[in-house]
Amino acid sequence: MRRALLMLLLLALPMAGQTQIVDENGNTPSLAPLVEEVSPAVVNIATSGTVEAESNPLLNDPFFRRFFDAPEQPRQREVQSLGSGVVVNADQGYVLTNHHVIAQADEITVAFNDGRELSAEIVGSDPETDIAVLQIDAEELTALPMADSDSLRVGDYTMAIGNPFGLDHTVTTGVVSGLDRTLPGNNGARLQSFIQTDASINPGNSGGALINLRGELVGINTAILSRSGGNIGIGFAVPMNMARQVMDQIIEYGEVRRGILGVRVQDLTAEMAEAFDIDRNDGALISQVTPNSPAAEAGLQAGDIVVEVNGTSIPDANAMANAIGLLRIGDAVSMTYVRDGETQTTTATVADPQSGEVSADALHPGLAGATFSELDERSPLFGQVEGVLVTDVAQGSRAAEYLQPGDVITSVNREAVDSMAAFRAQVEGSERLLLNVRRNNGAFFVLIR
Repeated sequence: MRRALLMLLLLALPMAGQTQIVDENGNTPSLAPLVEEVSPAVVNIATSGTVEAESNPLLNDPFFRRFFDAPEQPRQREVQSLGSGVVVNADQGYVLTNHHVIAQADEITVAFNDGRELSAEIVGSDPETDIAVLQIDAEELTALPMADSDSLRVGDYTMAIGNPFGLDHTVTTGVVSGLDRTLPGNNGARLQSFIQTDASINPGNSGGALINLRGELVGINTAILSRSGGNIGIGFAVPMNMARQVMDQIIEYGEVRRGILGVRVQDLTAEMAEAFDIDRNDGALISQVTPNSPAAEAGLQAGDIVVEVNGTSIPDANAMANAIGLLRIGDAVSMTYVRDGETQTTTATVADPQSGEVSADALHPGLAGATFSELDERSPLFGQVEGVLVTDVAQGSRAAEYLQPGDVITSVNREAVDSMAAFRAQVEGSERLLLNVRRNNGAFFVLIR
């Protein structure tokens, strides 16, 4: 408290010319001791890799190139990126960073403030939360202790450390400006509950540390809101409690084994609350329940309003997605919901999304290589259309010629299919298949013989 108060006084008198602020020992208050303590745990991450090069299709045609004497186009191009990371386990050499920092990396180099540069291996990453875990083989590492980010309050002091624009170990200070923020389109991350801070975060800060005045890690810096690409005082960090849950699964399994509940939810607006004749406008409104899903077995129905999950209040649909999306397969989830004005409770078990998948090899030779399942919340089209979800397509397979993971088959031979049972009934025994495929915002027919 004393340190925070002195810091507040220091910030309150930036123009006080001859004024000096000292503590009872005659020392001028400074964050330098804290920076010196935590800086060895913050690293610079440099990556290099290759991606498929985009080119004009005409330039890939040998006849076209010969006719116009055009050079052969490279199939791949090299990419490099700079970011930041934080050592969170000194004994095992685990480093936390962002998924988007290392997503295309073939080689990763981690640089410390003492001059050491070490190669790192990817333990695993999770694009849904934009969190990745690296591992390095080194001794004498310093790790940051992890804070309980749920205890953060708007106005708490924060300090961001990272490598913006390649400037090693840059320190910026500020406060928590907001909590539970969402940022549409943030590198594809679906589960979002960001800490907003005005501590300057710029390109290169991604994956760096957001710490409190006790030197504890409260978040992983991940994004900025900016019109120019530079800092305007609005930065975002993944809360440590969310990052820790993801990290634990990655370390244990090499990935996040995210389960499904089988519901599609939306925000409960004041207009919706009035239509449902209830006197509250917080909660997650269930718009669709997948047949035979954990939610269906627990008795949930479209129109129910979930207001609490495992003892935590659910103010909106994003909170519901975060609460379920961070649970492990097999976890029990207790839910409180409102139906027809009455508050009820139920319990469901989070299911393995792959448990209901069916390989199509035995269904029809034209579908060989594809795997299908019931349409559930893994698909952004869930709740918008009815059909079956294409969950996987083997490279080089027959199905790969016309299907992609994430496609939704809405009809077979001009008959609508709203479940795996209906899909199987239409496919089995058919020599020819006419599929209506929904992909992103478009749709098309595919004829398979």
